[in-house]
Amino acid sequence: MDVLSDVIAAMRTGRPHSTRHELYAPWGMFFPSSQGAGFHVVLQGSCWLIPPPNGTPIALGPGDVAFVHGEISHGLADSPSTPLAEIKPQREPYSRVRGEGSGAATVVLCGAYMLDETRAHPLLSEVQQIVHLPAQVGCHSSLRATVDLLGSELERPLLGIGAIVPALLDTLLLYILRAWFDQGPHNKEASGWVAALNDPAIAAALTSIHDDPAHPWTVEQLGAEAGLSRAAFARRFTALIGQPPLTYLTWWRMTTAARLLRESDVPLRVISKQAGYTSDIAFSAAFKREFGVTPGRYRRNQTSARRPTASV
Repeated sequence: MDVLSDVIAAMRTGRPHSTRHELYAPWGMFFPSSQGAGFHVVLQGSCWLIPPPNGTPIALGPGDVAFVHGEISHGLADSPSTPLAEIKPQREPYSRVRGEGSGAATVVLCGAYMLDETRAHPLLSEVQQIVHLPAQVGCHSSLRATVDLLGSELERPLLGIGAIVPALLDTLLLYILRAWFDQGPHNKEASGWVAALNDPAIAAALTSIHDDPAHPWTVEQLGAEAGLSRAAFARRFTALIGQPPLTYLTWWRMTTAARLLRESDVPLRVISKQAGYTSDIAFSAAFKREFGVTPGRYRRNQTSARRPTASV
């Protein structure tokens, strides 16, 4: 897997969901803060994204995409002055809502992804909390195609929509982040993950780590993958990523192990090997240092958290 795909796979929990809103002015929707990320795509008409207090409203036109992540509240409205009404959270993977009124019509697709913010990858922390991707001719054609397919599926639901929509939502998230990445800094003075992934040497080392995290990597070996001396590689990696190579390797191994514990029944001894540990005891000790609990306890806690409770 490439690094961006790995980042999303490690953080994702549950299934994404979306709602197609057909609205008539005046209207306003309030989205409270929550863990995860959301998006808004204007399929028809126009509206305003209302950021947290003291933020400047953002005008959204046909085809525009807005991506919001982090625990911030925000709103959507036909006008910055329209009062916002909190909407009921949708539990279905996809739904349609039609408002009342006779004013100007707006059709907007709103969706949400559940992300494990307790294990947020540092790449995502560099993404602005609100990303606006205006519709521009010739730009982000794959993103636009995905938006068109989503709009079409939700406008005329047909057989197979239950499988198609979640897959398209996953694709949309990757295209949104790719578009943000393409707009990032591409100069030698830049730092951070965007700069790191645009640096051929550091990108090669990161790819090696993500391709085979179980390998007993040394700084010298990763430097060879990057085509740099040990010292030069360690300096450049630490300057761009913000932590030494082997520190990031351990963090990624534990993140991958935690995902396997959450999402699978793979035996602990197998997860230990996949995390690069020949000893189950050493793996358990490393995992406990990172998460505060043993791998077995972590898995039991995650299973209990997912188990539905009886309603009264």
